[in-house]
Amino acid sequence: MSLGNRTRREVLQMGGHLLAAASLSTALPEFLNASSAYSGTDEQLCDEIERAAFQFFWEQAYPKTGFVKDRAKTSGQDDYKIASVASTGFGLTALCIGDSRGYKPTAEIRERVRLTLQSTLDKSEGHNGFYYHFVDWETGQRAWKCELSSIDTALLLCGVLTARQHFHDDKQIVELASKINGRVQWRWMLNGGDTLSMGWKPESGFLDARWSHYCELMMMYLLGMGAANEPLPASTWKAWSRPTYTYEGLTYISSGDPLFTHQYSQAWFDFRSKRDAYANYFENSVTATKAHKLFCLSLKKKFPDYADNLWGITSSDSQHGYVAWGGPPAMGAIDGTVVPCAAGGSVAFLYEDCMAVLRNMRSAPGVWGRYGYTDAFNPLNSWVNPDVIGIDVGITMLMVENHRTGFVWKTFMSSPEVQKGMEAAGFHETRAAG
Repeated sequence: MSLGNRTRREVLQMGGHLLAAASLSTALPEFLNASSAYSGTDEQLCDEIERAAFQFFWEQAYPKTGFVKDRAKTSGQDDYKIASVASTGFGLTALCIGDSRGYKPTAEIRERVRLTLQSTLDKSEGHNGFYYHFVDWETGQRAWKCELSSIDTALLLCGVLTARQHFHDDKQIVELASKINGRVQWRWMLNGGDTLSMGWKPESGFLDARWSHYCELMMMYLLGMGAANEPLPASTWKAWSRPTYTYEGLTYISSGDPLFTHQYSQAWFDFRSKRDAYANYFENSVTATKAHKLFCLSLKKKFPDYADNLWGITSSDSQHGYVAWGGPPAMGAIDGTVVPCAAGGSVAFLYEDCMAVLRNMRSAPGVWGRYGYTDAFNPLNSWVNPDVIGIDVGITMLMVENHRTGFVWKTFMSSPEVQKGMEAAGFHETRAAG
């Protein structure tokens, strides 16, 4: 069973199987060797990243359903057949970005969006509007007896609403997207509690773990509070905790989780110039990214590959399987591995620092493939992951686009349901958006 596209929170709190990643013998050059440095402009690299990511979401979706694989080989050649609803949600957003940038004819992209939405309604197995984490990409049927996932359903819905708002002049897309979003029974997922359950299985019922402290959870509560039918009560926004953490003089809201927890909701929700009663979450993620870079650099004596332009550890494949790792504080068996989506997914928060890492990795043999950066690699032992993971490709693409144009933020935030959720949570403007 692959955990390539499991939400990282589930790996941390629910456990699961590990997928041993095959090792490649590609020898990596000295990363600081100026002769091998990427010579293009930042804008050229950003476009290369987005084009490669779009290619993943186009090619690794089953052409008769639109469901996107949770992982694929960096070469693009494999017979893997498992999709995830999260990867499909990122994929719907990627299709909208691709249309805005002219990566394929609009008619082709519209048809793929319609197909994906129709397949989600008709084929993707679920219950009470929520969807199973992993499905067969051809049939949409549940794979591996996985859970009905609240967070992965939310990631799908973010893509669904982005597609509806982008193709607002297409009646069929609007109707399909609204129906998918409208049938989610958010209150059911509370299971009598103040916070959302992480999921449900028909064999055993609701999972014990709940979304009860700060992480990538914000999208779920905001979508739930913005629902047209039986929305979550506003009290659920206050029900989850916001513990703070201080590292090297930097204090921010965090629960000691991997860096991706500061990225995912903000791929779609624009928290710039906004705050609720507790924080400006965009600035909080800026601080978290700064702390993470300092943390990686603090490991340099033990792992000499980490440098000012080569850092980033977040949940990913490793040489020995899927790992939920990162820091601060240190978590997981850190071994010098670099995870490109750590910097890629934070490029909208700390552009110059993250872009330096993306530029440095671009010219390393084996690290860049058909779909952009590999999921993970370790310069200390020349290990390069042969796979990419859909949500890791996705978070990098979306955040690069948000830095360039704010397209995803602008499109998604135009949704009435999103605006309703933000209002229910008590968000207000603090200054003009930059």
